[in-house]
Amino acid sequence: MSVADAPLVVGVDSSTQSTKVLVVDSSSGEVVASGQAPHTVSSGAGRESDPAQWWQALQDALAQCGDYARRAAAVSVAGQQHGLVTLGSDGRPVRPALLWNDVRPAARTADLVQRLGGPKAWAERVGSVPAPAFTIGKWAWLRENEPAAVAATTAVRLPHDYLTERLTGQGTTDRSDASGTGWWAASMEGYDEEILALAELDPALLPRVVGPGEVAGTVRDIPDLPFSTGTLVAPGMGDNAAAALGLGLLPGTPVLSLGTSGTVYAVAEELTPDPSGTVSGFADARGDWLPLACTLNCTLAVDRIAALLGLDREAVEAGGSAVLLPFLDGERTPALPGASGLLQGLRHETTPGQLLQAAYDGAVFALLQALGLVLGQDERASSASASTSPLLLIGGGARGTAWQQTVRRLSGRPVQVPRAQELVALGAAAQAAGLLTGEDAAAVARRWGTADGPVLEPTSWDDATLERIEQVLTTAVPLLGGGS
Repeated sequence: MSVADAPLVVGVDSSTQSTKVLVVDSSSGEVVASGQAPHTVSSGAGRESDPAQWWQALQDALAQCGDYARRAAAVSVAGQQHGLVTLGSDGRPVRPALLWNDVRPAARTADLVQRLGGPKAWAERVGSVPAPAFTIGKWAWLRENEPAAVAATTAVRLPHDYLTERLTGQGTTDRSDASGTGWWAASMEGYDEEILALAELDPALLPRVVGPGEVAGTVRDIPDLPFSTGTLVAPGMGDNAAAALGLGLLPGTPVLSLGTSGTVYAVAEELTPDPSGTVSGFADARGDWLPLACTLNCTLAVDRIAALLGLDREAVEAGGSAVLLPFLDGERTPALPGASGLLQGLRHETTPGQLLQAAYDGAVFALLQALGLVLGQDERASSASASTSPLLLIGGGARGTAWQQTVRRLSGRPVQVPRAQELVALGAAAQAAGLLTGEDAAAVARRWGTADGPVLEPTSWDDATLERIEQVLTTAVPLLGGGS
């Protein structure tokens, strides 16, 4: 079947900084057109963005796809998680959206955690202990600081919900994105009325949760978009669930995402809540679960160390005894929010390249610790039991040789780097294709071969480096700023 007559689908990735659109052949997975348009984020005390510009960016990105987008039979929108979008009676935003990385609600979130009975109660009920990023704390902060905006709000949405609703005219969300709010409970697969009462949020303001494989609606007559009226609209999902879908993940396959922050996750058929709050028990977009842990310091922190040393990011050297924990913005895993970076073991013979390698080692060590928690076991034990199962390495750092070699050396696992780009938008496209074919969306992605890529064979564990970092981390918590 040629592109001229194959059904086309559109996958949208509405992220913090931009909107990306892929038009994909639903049969082969070939990307036949793409577009991208930027967003702006406020740089003041909080992190906010006007949802209207997401809609404009969607229009601009689709316009770059030419006539291909007009021929699409289905569309799905994936978006940044946790953002709070408040709409008035006219359907317009009451105020700019509070984004996932707006930390002003931290105190309100902590208060809500205690009022329900503490972290264990939240983990067992919701599946996650709300972090400052979760939407429930943002609503509490808004109630306290902007009561007029709350009074004017007639609908509460997440970023991907907002775009989907503008397409269809119907207020919907999906379980993956809802699971990052704090008011959708894994234990009941639905909104928790007691938690909504605790947060003083009327359930009538919330969107309907559309199940996996269901149709959220159809595209309305929208002159500013190239879609035909009646084009199918999928439920959409949060960005991490979309990336997992875009890889066609099978349960148990671990993913390391190397971005500004680092994220580790794996699809699980059953949810095991983590009362420490380190692992978030998110739902995936299919009906399974997506336990996920995040480290704050990844590529941005290591690149900062390289810049301080005046080195290219690949200019690492082996050897040396230095330990560098690049916790430049505090750290989430391990839980050291008040931490700063720490250098220990410096000697006369230490070279700049060895210091840079130590920064990579410190960042990857934290990622592997987080992965061990996601998989429910010590990472070295999990590697020993699954030595033939590769880690999927994605994100901006995944193609960096220094990142690849460090992950191999400290994990003892093979590493696979998928060739596919824009996995969030590809996951959305796979969901849209599933509406047309009746297939499971992850099976669509596997049929497209989205995770295919070179596999780098495992190397022996660098036990000396692992033990050196473990010792420093154990003894240096007071120097790092503790857990405050």
